[in-house]
Amino acid sequence: MRYRAFIATLLAFCLSVFITACSDAPETKEGLTYEEIVNSGLANSCPTIEATARGAITFAAGDSYTLQNLCLQPTNFAVKVEGENKRQGSQFVQGKVMTRYTSSIDSVSGALSINDDGSLTFKEEDGFDFQAVTVQLPGGEQFPILFTIKSLVATSQPGINGINSSTDLKGEFMVPSYRTSNFLDPKGRGLTTGYESAVGLPGSTDAEELVRENNKRFLSAKGNISLQVTNVNTETGEVTGNFESLQPSESDMGSKEPSDVRIRGVFYGRVAAA
Repeated sequence: MRYRAFIATLLAFCLSVFITACSDAPETKEGLTYEEIVNSGLANSCPTIEATARGAITFAAGDSYTLQNLCLQPTNFAVKVEGENKRQGSQFVQGKVMTRYTSSIDSVSGALSINDDGSLTFKEEDGFDFQAVTVQLPGGEQFPILFTIKSLVATSQPGINGINSSTDLKGEFMVPSYRTSNFLDPKGRGLTTGYESAVGLPGSTDAEELVRENNKRFLSAKGNISLQVTNVNTETGEVTGNFESLQPSESDMGSKEPSDVRIRGVFYGRVAAA
């Protein structure tokens, strides 16, 4: 009986410690050390501000500004696929990320300028502006994509002369190839290395069905994104909101047709004087 009582007491103590540790766990990575962040999942999360922040940041004419520490944290990936029948047509199907805690874009910065019509233009210049991600659909099919906002140029609606909780920035960006020049496909074919073809009869290398597989190409495409500001902290210059991005998946260096991928999530940034 004493042994059972001891075990029950020990289990109760361990449970109380576990609950306390969970309740005291930090929700953001700000101010934490590497040891506190590693393996916690916080490295993939963007900072947040109070949901009640409905301030505004007004830009003075002639002054220069930057958008710093821009972080985009995706929460939903969907791939456009053909429906099971002609009536359904093509539709976006939600998938899951196979790359765990490495899907967020972070530490991006760029210039913010005010235009003659009172609109704002953001030009992405630097930062960790891409992530190699693989999305898997319910049926098991996988789509590698390079989630990115490289060379983004986004403009807001006119007449706002700053940033408030209803500002929308929309623009286009470049999507580089997910594969690099040294990539080899399962048959050893690549752009700068590997075999030129992977068939036994040399005369068959120019066959129409094999040309795209044999001729590897580094292809870039275009994507577009909408950044919808919802919260603004006037004192610190911090802004948060939601984003929706549409970009193509990887074409395996031209061997197959890419699919449209819709990415939704939240973002954080800080406006500062240049």
